[in-house]
Amino acid sequence: MAKLVYYPVKGCAGTSVETADVTPAGLRFDRSWMVVSPEGEFRSQRKHPVMASIRAEVLDDGARLRLAAPGVEDLLVETVADGPRQPAATFTWQGKGVHQGDEAAEWFSDVLGLPSVFVGLAPEHERVTNGEIPGTAAFADAHAILLTSESSLDGLNERIASRGAEAVPMDRFRPNIVVAGWPEPHREDDVRSLTAGGVELGYAKVCIRCTVPMVDQETGKKAGPEPIRSLADYRREPEGGVSFGIKMAVTGPGQVSVGDEVIVHSWAGPSPSTSDAEPPFTATASRPAESV
Repeated sequence: MAKLVYYPVKGCAGTSVETADVTPAGLRFDRSWMVVSPEGEFRSQRKHPVMASIRAEVLDDGARLRLAAPGVEDLLVETVADGPRQPAATFTWQGKGVHQGDEAAEWFSDVLGLPSVFVGLAPEHERVTNGEIPGTAAFADAHAILLTSESSLDGLNERIASRGAEAVPMDRFRPNIVVAGWPEPHREDDVRSLTAGGVELGYAKVCIRCTVPMVDQETGKKAGPEPIRSLADYRREPEGGVSFGIKMAVTGPGQVSVGDEVIVHSWAGPSPSTSDAEPPFTATASRPAESV
């Protein structure tokens, strides 16, 4: 395991950690809060790339959040676990979140330049995610975990470099888990079940990428056309779009740490040859070289 990242507020900056508790809905506090329109439509970097520069620090075991963004004063939010409900939607999921107060709503409205409401997960939150192995999720687009590998990024960046363009960092893809040690790019596509630390994960589907990977996650500004341009050369999916990484369901909650061995128990295609490893295939990762 090379990296673990959770994103407290959907669409905003991530937090890299050395150890994470993993719940059925993903890394603890991952997408536990969300910014929505007054009607409940979620705000994202697709339309508001500046969200990448908004950072949320989880304090006191989630009882408070410190919100920060360039050009505005930080805001300390006392989170509301149960209170007035606000419509909230993420693509096909329609539900309600807990309104986090007028001050937080005004802060996000100022940063984004349009009326917004800040919501948290409701105690009754229920959601079934689709894919080969179903699961649940908080306010993520569709699934609990997004997993990528360093070898996939290396292979992509070789293609980008061949165009004379600059390599992109892994944070463009906003993964939760990054694996090191797999010899082939995109080997994760064939993973069907794995364990890492005390966590078990099952494959749901490949991740079809939108325009967000073309947003610089440090500045919150569009910086395309890479990596989508180069992905389009070799990662087009039959149902449309280009893919990078896989979405996974949590089949066994637990704890995981950077440096834990990733053990693959089943594959969609042929397992790696025994010259690489004896099944189950393992990957031992180094400490992360960059932070998100």
